[in-house]
Amino acid sequence: MRRRAFIRMESAASAAPGYGLAQRRDAMDGVTLDAAARAYRVQPGGNIQAALEAAAKDPANKTVYVHAGTYRPAAHAQALIWFNRRHDGITLEAVGEVVLTAANPEIADKKAPSFPAVVTHVVYFGDGISTKTVLRGFRITGANNYTNGTGQHSPIEADDVPKTAFFFMDGGGIKVYARSYPTIERVEVVDNYTSPCGAGVSVEHLGQLLGGEVPDAASFRDCIFRNNRTQITGAAFDLLKFSRARLENCLFVGNIGNLGVDYIGLLTGGEYHAENGSGAMTVFDGSRAEVSRCTFTGNCAGVDDNGTGSTYVKSIFWNNTLKGGIPTGARYEIDITGGGGVRESFIHGETNDLRGTIDRKVNTFDPPDPRFDAQFVPHAPEYAGVGYRPVPVGSRGRSGG
Repeated sequence: MRRRAFIRMESAASAAPGYGLAQRRDAMDGVTLDAAARAYRVQPGGNIQAALEAAAKDPANKTVYVHAGTYRPAAHAQALIWFNRRHDGITLEAVGEVVLTAANPEIADKKAPSFPAVVTHVVYFGDGISTKTVLRGFRITGANNYTNGTGQHSPIEADDVPKTAFFFMDGGGIKVYARSYPTIERVEVVDNYTSPCGAGVSVEHLGQLLGGEVPDAASFRDCIFRNNRTQITGAAFDLLKFSRARLENCLFVGNIGNLGVDYIGLLTGGEYHAENGSGAMTVFDGSRAEVSRCTFTGNCAGVDDNGTGSTYVKSIFWNNTLKGGIPTGARYEIDITGGGGVRESFIHGETNDLRGTIDRKVNTFDPPDPRFDAQFVPHAPEYAGVGYRPVPVGSRGRSGG
């Protein structure tokens, strides 16, 4: 009887292309292949990583749709989901409201400061990822300074890629590491905490270690970074040395850094921006940020940028004076060593231009109140074409049917 049942199962599999034994096993992980959509689908409770692995092996079906629900780690790990070279060219897209979280209170150590987080990064993009790899439409949350692993071996990255200390600590929401240049669209990164840096996003291209010049940028479009917190720098977003990022139509609000002592600076020769602290976004030496039509408001400070060639165009910096943290100096809108790339932007706060490097002739200092609505759209007519605009709800991660 068992032999006849096996033969019937084999016959059924061969009669239904796209739903063979491999797909049946995937279905046990909540993953199915939708041949008509040329995509894999993950249902609530399903295993997103299993779908990514299936798409990586599939030469024809390179899209993964994740359906509405909250997806949390099933075990302690370095990441909830991860992309490496074999995943290049995959699009991972939310269908409906999808939350990816680092937290799982059922398996987390209730006595640990990191509770309820059980992974370091919610999403990890590793070496060998090009701009053809897309993450779209998710809400990413729950990181709480959980660390996992040491040394040069990692289950989410190749052994020949050098691992810095920040590989294991930064980038609670999203970590972009080594030669990795993903495209990230319509993603909300909210309520994450890390120490030392980059609670929302940490970009670490290792340019100095991997050949000097960084050939491309990690791209963020139509994203929201809200209520992220760090011990030291870059509460929402940081670019570690020799990295590149491009941000278009993004919103930064409610992010706060410098919640504690800069132990990294104390160990390496001097605290970083000790008096005035760091902004919602930090750009370190040798890095470059290309920012256009973004809004920074209600953060502990706006942007601190020690990079080279950064640009901030048609953006709003408004009252980044959120209280908290340990710096004693004035809150600022922009602290930038080379301000020539700041243009057509509207800037107002306690201290507009901390270093005095920004050209006032091509920017508007102390403009009228933008009159933000609940979605931070400015309604003052002076702000037409400047700053963040929300993406219509119908286009936020619903294209998967």
